[in-house]
Amino acid sequence: MTALFFLIPIALGLGALGLAAFFWALRSGQFEDPDGAAERILLDDDLEETDR
Repeated sequence: MTALFFLIPIALGLGALGLAAFFWALRSGQFEDPDGAAERILLDDDLEETDR
């Protein structure tokens, strides 16, 4: 029973930390271009290196 007095605040603190990290990522623009990275992986970068 006494372990719950330690585990519940730790769990709430970790949840708040995760929520704060999510809101930080939201404000810093991490989710602005979700399709860009998915399309960038399909581009062939080898062609640019051989043209130099």
